[in-house]
Amino acid sequence: MAVKLVVIYPRPKDIQAFETVYNRDHVPMAVEKLAGKTKIVATRVLGSPQGKPAFHRIAEIHFPSMEALEACAASEGGKQTIANAVSISSGGAPIFLVAEEEQFVFEDAHGTKGKTQSSNVSQTF
Repeated sequence: MAVKLVVIYPRPKDIQAFETVYNRDHVPMAVEKLAGKTKIVATRVLGSPQGKPAFHRIAEIHFPSMEALEACAASEGGKQTIANAVSISSGGAPIFLVAEEEQFVFEDAHGTKGKTQSSNVSQTF
């Protein structure tokens, strides 16, 4: 079963400073040192209907199995990258979650994916 490590960063004290360190130092570190990953998805939170969002960044590091994620987290590179995530998070400690992803892919009547008015739904796990 494929899994992912989700890291949720609280809104930093200085957004520009955080973004500089995150993009210049942390992302390259994660790319280099997180062994066994299959994909990294980095999301920047732009806003919220409830007002100022409490979180600024969400990172998802995908692994082919729980064993691969656990091996990565126990490795020196994994420990260094997790420690760096904590040290750059100036708005408070980041939240770490382990998750399994479900995808809902929509197709129109002609089998074209991406149409929201579709009546055909398939799940990918």
